Amino acid sequence: MSTEPLLASSRGNQTVDMGQDTDIEGTIRETYQQLGRDEHDGDLVTATESRSLSRGLAQRHLSMIGIAGAIGTGLFLGLGGAIQTGGPLGALIGYAIIGLVVCSVTFALGEVAALLPVTGSYVRHAEFLVDPALGFAVGWNLVYGIALSIPSEITAICVLFTFWTEDVNPAVYIIAFIALTFLVGMAFVRVFGEVEFVFALLKILLVVFLIILGIVIAAGGIPGTPAVGFRYWRDPGPFVEYVATGDWGKFLGFWSVLTNAVFSFAGIESLAMAAAETRNPRRAIPRACKRIFIRVLLFYMLAVFVVGLLVASDDPRLDDSSGTAAQSPFVIAASAAGIGAIPSVVNAIVITSAWSASNQALLGGTRVLFGLALKGQAPRVFLRTTSWGTPYACVLLYTACMFLSFMSLGPGALTVFWWFVDLTAAGVLVSWSVVLTNHIRLLMAMSKQGIPTSRLPWHNWWTIYSSSFSLFLCILILFTSGFEVFTAGNWDPSAFVSSYLDIPLVLAAYLIWKYVKKTKIPSLKDIPLEEAFQQIDQYPDEPEGKSKGWVRILSWMWD
Repeated sequence: MSTEPLLASSRGNQTVDMGQDTDIEGTIRETYQQLGRDEHDGDLVTATESRSLSRGLAQRHLSMIGIAGAIGTGLFLGLGGAIQTGGPLGALIGYAIIGLVVCSVTFALGEVAALLPVTGSYVRHAEFLVDPALGFAVGWNLVYGIALSIPSEITAICVLFTFWTEDVNPAVYIIAFIALTFLVGMAFVRVFGEVEFVFALLKILLVVFLIILGIVIAAGGIPGTPAVGFRYWRDPGPFVEYVATGDWGKFLGFWSVLTNAVFSFAGIESLAMAAAETRNPRRAIPRACKRIFIRVLLFYMLAVFVVGLLVASDDPRLDDSSGTAAQSPFVIAASAAGIGAIPSVVNAIVITSAWSASNQALLGGTRVLFGLALKGQAPRVFLRTTSWGTPYACVLLYTACMFLSFMSLGPGALTVFWWFVDLTAAGVLVSWSVVLTNHIRLLMAMSKQGIPTSRLPWHNWWTIYSSSFSLFLCILILFTSGFEVFTAGNWDPSAFVSSYLDIPLVLAAYLIWKYVKKTKIPSLKDIPLEEAFQQIDQYPDEPEGKSKGWVRILSWMWD
């Protein structure tokens, strides 16, 4: 519950009986003990969040953070693999289905986060709506996964720079990007918002440019380049046989695209991690969710469609696994059309994408860890913040983990490092499943307690159905994502680990915390929703103006 009333009463208690030292000390001690209990049970916005964190993020920041998180290397470099595995039509259908799941996840997250705009987002929501043990398990799974994902992004940046030169020692890039990421993490949260705003803007402009360029190339608009049209849809065909032959093989090709698409959209769920640092969260979060969905889905669907026109599914150039712009299907098509500058431009934007991903991971990881400490599920040292509201103890921990990227300099250490990274590869689907479960539990609890959905800051009538269907699909994909390793001659220990080991890790953390703390899944009628609605009435959002002047020209991306 909220600690605002407690703080008010504690201030009042300190003004009476000033001459009785023993009574004062007892009152203060009791107040702080109650504050500690209240903070550990603080499922709503707590006094610590209100006092220690700074509301520096606006709605445009949230919108662009979500877009920046979803548009990354998966779109610029990974679409070729989807075409190669599923064919142009199989890839298009696969991305469309996952795009609808992403819609369900963002809307579910938005409806719950608008009611409960807390630090740590769906991790804290799970503790409140489902089971504290689930929040603990998912929270620490995120902390571990992000601690490894940041150095993996820095390692990817080193690989991307080799596209231009291999003469520079990779340690130089590692040190430089560790320093830059640390500085952004320690700065005002608004600085992070502005950095991600610029990166997202660059990504959107590049995606729009590449889509237009791809259409022009496919239509034969480049001198000396014949029109392609739907040639590759006819030969080698709209679908690709994968692992098996015939229609079953084509279905497996399509199904494998779903897993690739999930990881392409990974990061969309992080937009509400800093909800307690967002201005007018009950208005800003729903707006960001609505705008992110349509823009991201539009970009991905157009990009997948255009790539299916530009490159044949059996093109050997798609086998490039360098990790640089050379494997991008857009670069392959542009190079074939004689446009030489595109590879360097794409590689440069992909570098900003990788750094953007590390910045977002740092923001999400520090806020999850802060939320766990707030709930007593992590050491309270991680509640320490700077005077401008940055949880510096959390940032320092993740900065120490960034130095794991030096393991990439040795081949043996690099293998061990990627095995650790693989342990949480399925974490995206776990997180999406938790977001959807939180939403379903919220709506069921409201129905059980007779609370109309009209009291929610934001609600859509169809989300109860979309969340249920998407939860089923997420769980199905989670358990079938590694189907290839079970087929004849395709066993791969690394692939098995990356597909499935995260499931028992989360389950073990859940059961251990449940056993140690004796937590229970609250009945729907016992979830204290009325307190959340009362907090909305006590702390309403402030009025907000619209973009003016030249900014309105670009504001379609976030407004």
